[in-house]
Amino acid sequence: MIIILFASFFVLLAIGVPVAFTLAISTWLAVILGSNYPQILVIKEMFSGVDSFPLLAVPFFILAAELMTGGALTHHLLRLAIQFVGRARGGLGYASILSTTLFAGISGSALAAAAGPGAMTIRMMEKSGYDKRYASALAAATAVVDPIIPPSITMIIYALQDSNVSVGGLFVAGVLPGIAISIAMCAVNFYVSRKRGYRSMEVRPSLKEMVANTLYAVPALALIVIVVGGIRFGYFTPTEASVIAVFYAFFCGMFIYRSLKLTHLPDIIFRSAIITTGILLILASARAFAWVLINEGVPQFLAEVIVGWNLSPIVFLLAVNLLLLVFGMFMDPLPGVMILVPILAPIALQLGVDPIQFAMIVILNLTIGLITPPVGALLFVVSAVVKIRVSEITREMAPFLLAYLVILGLVTFIPAISTWLPHLTGF
Repeated sequence: MIIILFASFFVLLAIGVPVAFTLAISTWLAVILGSNYPQILVIKEMFSGVDSFPLLAVPFFILAAELMTGGALTHHLLRLAIQFVGRARGGLGYASILSTTLFAGISGSALAAAAGPGAMTIRMMEKSGYDKRYASALAAATAVVDPIIPPSITMIIYALQDSNVSVGGLFVAGVLPGIAISIAMCAVNFYVSRKRGYRSMEVRPSLKEMVANTLYAVPALALIVIVVGGIRFGYFTPTEASVIAVFYAFFCGMFIYRSLKLTHLPDIIFRSAIITTGILLILASARAFAWVLINEGVPQFLAEVIVGWNLSPIVFLLAVNLLLLVFGMFMDPLPGVMILVPILAPIALQLGVDPIQFAMIVILNLTIGLITPPVGALLFVVSAVVKIRVSEITREMAPFLLAYLVILGLVTFIPAISTWLPHLTGF
């Protein structure tokens, strides 16, 4: 059964079948060809994968992000970023990083960041003399920060797989690594801009304009404070926070920014539904795939083997990093979390690794996969949005991938980067 499962999985993945269908079809083939189980079990497990109250947070956070984007949020965040860093050497690169980081506090989706503020800054950078390939690589690489800074859909899914961590704890844990990623992207932009002579063409805004831009951006940025603060102080659960985020985003777009119209709502709801359907289909298929693994005793077997090796915690984490970096090259973060966390998290706990640190290592590894070929979803999103070949973006990715490996090493060797803030705030 396991041989059929993995053989069909890799064949389907290799010929380009979407991940959700690859997981579902390989599970179905394993059940029908390698066992006596009724086929209805596959459907049952798929429904079990999405039959979860906390999962309601996913469509609501997606809808909140779409409402904010429809309410001209991206435009205001970009103006805020440009006024502070736009006039420096490589200033539009810094503006791209800052606006995407600010957007991360609202969207939680790397693909949304790449298609939103990322696409806008690519066009601005190209008009200002930046190489389009570099601008595209910068936008794709910076978008990885979105699943790290709260609210994060990936963190919600992770917390459902590991009872030793909470959604609120993971949200807080992502703050410092997310800031570290943004700093690392700025360092890469500083190096490339000096090497290639990218100079600023932005006009210094007046003090009045700067104050206005800042005030316009504050209501949007307050969303992350409301979500994380409300969860931390027990005013609402993560699921309830997602609903509050929707109403807050609607209020901002309608009455503060006044750029969201009732006529926009059908399109916004439709886009949110499409994105949610794709995510839930992946989660359902991954649950069925994981059921086969658990039923065949794969997690238990691997746990016994790895524990029997008597690895030190740091050696185990290095091995996990290598495994997940390779795994992330072929698999999106959400199914990766669904399949691997039930296997690896109990082993990490036995070895004394802090569950929050391990969660951040897993999430960071798998999200790096979004910018690594051959499957890197962010590369394809940016390619489609700005009409550039994926191969051209890939050639510019080396310094960004090196920066991410440095951040990954810091999170691995210095647990406090991911654990200090959650422990300080009581998670």
